[in-house]
Amino acid sequence: MKRTLLNIFNLVIKELKSLLYDKGMIILIIYVFSVAIYIGGTKASTELKNASIAFVDDDKTIFSQRLIDAFYKPRFNIPDIISYSDIDTNMDKGYYTFIILIPSGFEKDLLAGKTPELQVNVDATRMTQAGIGSGYISNIINQETQVFLKQGYKNSINPNLVVRYKYNPNLTAEWFGSINEVINNIVMISILLSAASLVREREHGTIEHLLVMPLKSFEIMISKILAVSIIILIGVSFSLFFIIETLLQIPIIGSIPLFLFATFLVLFATTSIGVFIGTIVQNMPQLGMIFILVVLPMMMLSGSMSPFESMPISIQYLMTLMPTSHFVEIAQSILFRGAGFDIVYLKMLNIVVIGLLFFISTLLIFKKSLGLEK
Repeated sequence: MKRTLLNIFNLVIKELKSLLYDKGMIILIIYVFSVAIYIGGTKASTELKNASIAFVDDDKTIFSQRLIDAFYKPRFNIPDIISYSDIDTNMDKGYYTFIILIPSGFEKDLLAGKTPELQVNVDATRMTQAGIGSGYISNIINQETQVFLKQGYKNSINPNLVVRYKYNPNLTAEWFGSINEVINNIVMISILLSAASLVREREHGTIEHLLVMPLKSFEIMISKILAVSIIILIGVSFSLFFIIETLLQIPIIGSIPLFLFATFLVLFATTSIGVFIGTIVQNMPQLGMIFILVVLPMMMLSGSMSPFESMPISIQYLMTLMPTSHFVEIAQSILFRGAGFDIVYLKMLNIVVIGLLFFISTLLIFKKSLGLEK
């Protein structure tokens, strides 16, 4: 018995030593119990935080200004004042989650004992913020109204809030769940396929076959990017036409060709990231670990799973350097809001610039790993 316990103790010490020498595993353990927990606590908050809001103040009275001042951080960003003609444009571009229209004569009608209407325009593509935020807005307006009236009037009147949900009038979760899943899978599969392709060739020894051929590293890398892009574009087209529109009967408002063009642009960046990962790892287990460390957080923090505005400012700045956050915004603008090229072209340009940076840096590392001069 004593001998058995001693053997077990020695084996445990051996396993711990081997684990401590495995730097990759140590990094993974530290990550899952620190960064992963932090991300899990911040990326999927169901609380309303930093929601973008604007007012159209046609009343311009003491009470209308009081209403505007009642919306402040951390629930809402500082409200902007816009004109009535800018409502639809700003909603289509995704600038605001909420736009409240205060009509002319609003304060006068309240003091006269009438029940005036307030129009609340809600961007329902941000479903978490839309549902919770509408409740907060109603409570704030009713509370401010009662406080204002009690200062000199005994009327128990609340404004009639007319909530106008844009892009998803019935707040149907399936509309956005399926499309967001397409967006996430584009990123995940493109990185995984391009990285796994390179790792598989290294493990099977077929990479040496390429080295003896008169090929340039640029040609090898471009071929991998194009192959993965073609496969994913076919899969995305199938999902949009047959699964989402036909099987699930979910209407797609925007231009599918424009979305596919944006998908091709982001694939240029994500497959470059995949080739980079495939270059620095040596085998499939290492690829799986890097995928957990890099790709999954990049997907979770891109804005498709939770509102971008609800994340810490530092993470928002960091994610602007990633192509995924720009792609999520483009995809939601096109498919949810029916945005055209004139609205999303700047975001597309951002993806092209980021993609070129990833491509060039990856090409240099890829060339060095293959021992090629061209």
